[in-house]
Amino acid sequence: MSEKFINLLFDLDGTIIDPKEGITKSIQYALKKLGCEKIPSSDELTWCIGPPLIQSFPKLFGREDKELAQRCVGYYREYFSETGIYQCFLNDGIKEILEKLSCRSKLFLATSKPTPFAKQILERFEIINLFKGVYGSEFDGRFMKKADVIGHLIEVEKINISESLMIGDREHDIIGAKAHNMKSCGVLWGYGSEPELSSAGADFLIRDSKSLLNFC
Repeated sequence: MSEKFINLLFDLDGTIIDPKEGITKSIQYALKKLGCEKIPSSDELTWCIGPPLIQSFPKLFGREDKELAQRCVGYYREYFSETGIYQCFLNDGIKEILEKLSCRSKLFLATSKPTPFAKQILERFEIINLFKGVYGSEFDGRFMKKADVIGHLIEVEKINISESLMIGDREHDIIGAKAHNMKSCGVLWGYGSEPELSSAGADFLIRDSKSLLNFC
């Protein structure tokens, strides 16, 4: 890859960390609190890793109900804030890759996860100092869509879009970048598939984290 990027925007879930246990158990907890009789297994809930929860819960119910979805998000956060936030781990080799990249480029986090949760996770793994800024959703409902997160980041940081790259494992990362005419890279070690990322229009696809070093 010949292009070099000054600003690297990273997704969190699936891209930097594997959050499967914490996210799926938080969803199961929320569904149990709601009184659902059939609770999907963790493997059946991996499709929920990445998209905003407010969009995922209606699909689990089988109907659109904004009030019900909001209640579920509240239940989800009860478990996640106390337990689920710790049920994750760094993807293999990613810390060392981020350390090297931070010496060459400006790193930013762009996640649909609430900003306080994202910061807590980065602090736990001692990598928050590698990022120039951490941007996520807010508990009041702002910046839930990845496009909104990226837009907020661009506005605050005043970054040059042509010198920036969004890196993530789901279609929402790619679509969010395209909304701002930013190039994107889909990573294949997370929870998105090659067909998903390709159909969303990813400019680049990579299979292992070491290949990220070629981006700068």
